[in-house]
Amino acid sequence: MIKRVPYNFNAQKNLDILSKAAFLTTKSGNKINTMVIGWGTIGILWRLPVFNTVVRQNRFTYEQIEKSHEFTVTIPYVNLPQTVAVCGTKSGRNMDKLAACGLKTVKGQKIATPVLDVPGMHFECKVMYGRLMGAENLNKALDELWYNKEPDDYHMFYFGEIIDSYITE
Repeated sequence: MIKRVPYNFNAQKNLDILSKAAFLTTKSGNKINTMVIGWGTIGILWRLPVFNTVVRQNRFTYEQIEKSHEFTVTIPYVNLPQTVAVCGTKSGRNMDKLAACGLKTVKGQKIATPVLDVPGMHFECKVMYGRLMGAENLNKALDELWYNKEPDDYHMFYFGEIIDSYITE
């Protein structure tokens, strides 16, 4: 059952879960992929509700977003430790993570990319803006902490207009 809610519904709960693990799902052609995210923001930009996420350029998810220009975010309201473990460490380039985890998807309401069929908050987003970050404007301590092991593999910032938001049970 889908219950449409405003993008900022359950904001504190959603941000708390997002800081631990949520899922960013992409679709290009017939290939659906999901990855774990723990970084993101939900807010207003250009007077529109947005979900901002970051994806490294070497990730399969990056390739998918670059082709489709859309993504969904599922903030699970159930504990999924095995799913987080697989989807947070394996690449969709090499395997079907959804099948490996026994995950099903539900067709997107307004975009081609589906959401995960798990209880939680779901956002359907169309990319409004993307920008590759670089070391020249990044705090040195953060650069050393997050990019020292993978130099020159900075994140792409994606600002996705939230065009639909809802809860499933």
